[in-house]
Amino acid sequence: MTDTATRPAPATPATSSRQGALMALAAMLSVQVGVALAVDLSHDVGALGAAWLRLVWAGPIMLLVLRPRLRGLSGEAWRACITFGVVIAGITMLFMAALTRLPMGTASALEFLGPLGVAVVRGRGPARAWALVAALGVLLLTRPWAGDVDLVGVGLALAAACCWAAYIILSQRVGDLVGGVTGLAIALPVAGLVSTLVAAPSTVEHLTWQLAVVGIGLALLVPVVPFALEMLALRRLTTAAFGTLMSVEPAIAVVIGLVVLHQVPHPLAVVGVACVVAAGVGAERYGARELPPASTGA
Repeated sequence: MTDTATRPAPATPATSSRQGALMALAAMLSVQVGVALAVDLSHDVGALGAAWLRLVWAGPIMLLVLRPRLRGLSGEAWRACITFGVVIAGITMLFMAALTRLPMGTASALEFLGPLGVAVVRGRGPARAWALVAALGVLLLTRPWAGDVDLVGVGLALAAACCWAAYIILSQRVGDLVGGVTGLAIALPVAGLVSTLVAAPSTVEHLTWQLAVVGIGLALLVPVVPFALEMLALRRLTTAAFGTLMSVEPAIAVVIGLVVLHQVPHPLAVVGVACVVAAGVGAERYGARELPPASTGA
């Protein structure tokens, strides 16, 4: 008898889709808990300082844990990883700045116009339809007609949305070029360097050892754990399905904002939450992505 009889059957598209969805959901929960805690940290070191503390620790943690083999990477892979790191820094700093002006649910909803845009442009059939449902949810969560939203905060969140759209595309690209989470281990130190250049000069004077230790914990909650999970999820989902599924995150942000920061949502936000949750469930059904041969061991 050959050993092929004892090998596990390859994952079916449906199984791959479910695995990707669970990874994405776990990542979202980690992100929102970490973001809520970072809001408190920003009171001591500012929004950019809180973002910097997370990113400056995330790179060394990933290098220490993964110890990636960097020899043999192509120039294309290096360029993709470095660009990925710059985008990660942009997402983190812009979104933290938006959170100083907007409630978590509103900021998260605006940020996820980026993934929704990817889903609409890249999606086909049902995935595109679910993106429209999620877009309605984002509209209800944001309520632009109310006229009391901080325009600077909205601009910062929309800039983060552009970075998030680029993140989705680059994350899948880096995963295909490098494999596993090696690309993330390269990108996060780059993000830490970029955030250091931007935020460190105005933050160091407010830094204490206690705040530095808090930064380590936040780095694990976001970005280390969620970004690794998201990259693995993108190996199993199309970019359109992933972008739509991640639209559940504004709903999680509303709940975490209520529980941790005591931000009470507007009644229309409840309808918006229902829309984005429905879109996320629908996206999971149509999101299987055939794994490339190099990723089977990831």
